Amino acid sequence: MNKILLKLYVTGQTLRTKRAITNLYRICEEELQGSYEIVIIDVLEQPLVAESEHILVTPTLIKELPPPLRRMIGDLSNKEQVLLGLELEPKS
Repeated sequence: MNKILLKLYVTGQTLRTKRAITNLYRICEEELQGSYEIVIIDVLEQPLVAESEHILVTPTLIKELPPPLRRMIGDLSNKEQVLLGLELEPKS
């Protein structure tokens, strides 16, 4: 199986940012078991990247691979909602 490419756009080191990062890694470890790559992009440090992706709200998670592209906004605290929204099948 090919790796799932996930990009998480955040703003600084806020509590909401930390929660989204923690939740994303937890979901991936529990359900995707190593078949993923996560890229964290801070829009304060890379505003042009965020602009090119049309990021208006953070945290925003984008599943780039495999197609189709999917987006989710929020702290990713609901695992089932994240998996369903990104059209990801858990391995367990």
